[in-house]
Amino acid sequence: MTEEVILANATLVLPGETRIGSVKLRDGVIEDIAGGTSVPVGAVDCQGDYLSPGLVELHTDNLERHIQPRPGVDWPHNAAIVAHDAELAGTGITTVFDAMRVGSVPSGAGRYKKYARSLSRELWDLREQDALKISHFLHLRAEVCSETLIEELDEFTSEDRVGLVSLMDHTPGQRQFRDISKLEAYMKGKYALDDDTFLQHVAQLKGLRDRHGDEHEAETVKAARRFGAVLASHDDTTADQVKVSADHGIRLAEFPTTVEAARACHAQGIKVMMGAPNLIRGGSHSGNVAARELAELELLDILSSDYVPAALLVAAVQLGDLWGDMARGLSTVTSTPADAVGLADRGRIQIGCRADLIRFRMRAGVPALTAVWSRGEHIA
Repeated sequence: MTEEVILANATLVLPGETRIGSVKLRDGVIEDIAGGTSVPVGAVDCQGDYLSPGLVELHTDNLERHIQPRPGVDWPHNAAIVAHDAELAGTGITTVFDAMRVGSVPSGAGRYKKYARSLSRELWDLREQDALKISHFLHLRAEVCSETLIEELDEFTSEDRVGLVSLMDHTPGQRQFRDISKLEAYMKGKYALDDDTFLQHVAQLKGLRDRHGDEHEAETVKAARRFGAVLASHDDTTADQVKVSADHGIRLAEFPTTVEAARACHAQGIKVMMGAPNLIRGGSHSGNVAARELAELELLDILSSDYVPAALLVAAVQLGDLWGDMARGLSTVTSTPADAVGLADRGRIQIGCRADLIRFRMRAGVPALTAVWSRGEHIA
């Protein structure tokens, strides 16, 4: 049955501009776009609210938070996945690349176990049952500083909707944790490690990097090609590290930690993604470069909610205010991330694109969502 929805009298967030108009949705896609304030009979009067493409989230740890709400607590996975999906829908995210770590350390201090293969199967089972509101892909976070990365990557195929693979290297003393005191505070706060256990953890990770790092990095590059996935770098710090990323064919950099690295990324044609919480809080919790500084230097392309889903829309609006261009600010969470991972059917209000849309208005300087549509269905 054909279903038509008209969203009228809205401030449309279009590629490169905002203007008053209406959008007609039919069978899950955008069928027509018109200008003006008129509200046809049966249409939804948006009363001038913003109507934007649904948000595209490339890197969020939110599912892990639902699976393990506290250290040592393993929440029922189906319930966790459904709650995660509903939370994202409620913040305006209509496409998500669920970040799952591959590469485990089952022995020694700071142990962590594999989980991505089994969890992704549970996610796809729910998707097949039409139990999820939004569009899900996998983002495999390949930890080269680990024991089991290659065998875990081998468990996935090109049929698994792996859209993004990021090269992670959390060896203490470089990249995100150049300042080991920041890592110490994080690990002790999250896992209650004592001094001796933390030092054992650091020594173990450095040893793993020395033994396996280069091989793991090379195999991750091969795996991304096998999946047909976009390959991303993570926490590049120096121009030399960016050069290595470029040589791997990387075109997306997650959270470069310095201005030097961000500049080098742009020189290599690599898009720079920064965390929305970093922008909202005014700085990095790890002591690295501030997202706002990169935005002011024209070195920021994409935002990720990272660990706070509701941060994505708030930060995009803040960028719109900073740049004096709301369409540009929102493009960092819509069209630019969609383009970065090769999704040409979403991320913009254009005829023929998926009818993934959000409606919001400003209240006390904060965007307040009033409605979310996924493939034309009102989901929040």
